[in-house]
Amino acid sequence: MKTEELTAKILDMNPNMDRYQLALAIAARCDELENGAQSKLSVSTKSVKSADLALMEMAEGLVTIKGFVDLEK
Repeated sequence: MKTEELTAKILDMNPNMDRYQLALAIAARCDELENGAQSKLSVSTKSVKSADLALMEMAEGLVTIKGFVDLEK
């Protein structure tokens, strides 16, 4: 999936979030991945950039973004 499609999917799943907040969340997850956190996807981390990996994890709902969780689900 393209970056734009993943971004749109995440923003659709989190209506209270804007693009700036999403960028902050991706940056935080990138820091975790860069500092040794395990990816929640079965993707080779050597072939995928940490920003793309963080975006994919969020689009699949594998990473919870604190402060933007829809409590009605």
